[in-house]
Amino acid sequence: MSEVAVKDTSKGKKGKPKKLSTRVDFTPMVDLGFLLITFFMLATTLSKPQTMEIAMPPKDVNEIDKTQIKASRAVTIILDKDHKVYYYEGTRENNIDPPLNLTDFSPTGIRKFLIKRNLDIWVKVGDLKAKKAAKQINQEEFDKQKNEIVAAKTAPIVIIKATDNATYGDLINILDEMAICDIERYAILNIDPFDLDLIKKKTS
Repeated sequence: MSEVAVKDTSKGKKGKPKKLSTRVDFTPMVDLGFLLITFFMLATTLSKPQTMEIAMPPKDVNEIDKTQIKASRAVTIILDKDHKVYYYEGTRENNIDPPLNLTDFSPTGIRKFLIKRNLDIWVKVGDLKAKKAAKQINQEEFDKQKNEIVAAKTAPIVIIKATDNATYGDLINILDEMAICDIERYAILNIDPFDLDLIKKKTS
């Protein structure tokens, strides 16, 4: 609230305008400031940390099953310097190395490969998301059907590795690609000499 204090300085001279001195009282503004602070503290919700679930294989998987999984479903992605992304399918068989491919994080790069590799499940999950958006199914039914779809034996298992020259940003980007491509089964492992040897052969 403001007030105007009038002070007569005319000294009785006729026709001379009076000088006015103004004083603004900002005391009520303090109360308003505290009210606004209290409002925003009560109305604002704190940001919640977001987590990503990583599906791990069961502990009772025998060695034969592990070998079959590696041969038919495993996809290994290697992150390297300058935002390079290498990938290969399967593993070494009969002393023959799997072909190593070089790509990037563009939509026509690693994402295109992952969608193609997971196309059947990606399409089914996409249809399921459309039903949920149209409110044909609720969240509980969506989660149930999605878990059944991604549990298919044709779903790839992605192994993510990074060299010492890779960045944390690249790791976050590849995890985003897992979510975009609806790949639920993946793991982050340390890179081994076999992978480094593949990169060396590729770049030499």
